Amino acid sequence: MITKKKTEAYALGQHISMSAHKARRVIDQIRGRSYEETLMILELMPYRACYSIFKLVYSAAANASYTLDSDETNLIISKAEVNEGTAVKKLKPRARGRSFPIKRPTCHITIAVKDISLDEYEDEYEDEFMTRINESVYNKSRDGFWGRIWGKK
Repeated sequence: MITKKKTEAYALGQHISMSAHKARRVIDQIRGRSYEETLMILELMPYRACYSIFKLVYSAAANASYTLDSDETNLIISKAEVNEGTAVKKLKPRARGRSFPIKRPTCHITIAVKDISLDEYEDEYEDEFMTRINESVYNKSRDGFWGRIWGKK
């Protein structure tokens, strides 16, 4: 049976005080790049969203280093997405006792890093299958090769 091993670690930032459109402008630049290249890009870009995304990428790499026991040189940004959060609504006082609504948008950012050195799938029965093949070939039993594999007589 083939099982899927965990090769991804992620970091999630919720209720970050900026619009999703502005954060998405930066996220589109780093998606699919290596971890080290991403850090260099984020340090040099002049946008306010870079600092929050930089912290999330750094946190995702720390999570991968802890949970997957992987090295930072083997990490790539496999998934980076920005979703809109709730809008913080305030009222600004205006002249003659009126008020003007102000909406401060928030966003949720998810960064997932993947270790490219790890194999994604693991075969549990590969050793058992090879043992059965070797037994049937070298023992020359009356069942033959396929009889030993599938248990036919």
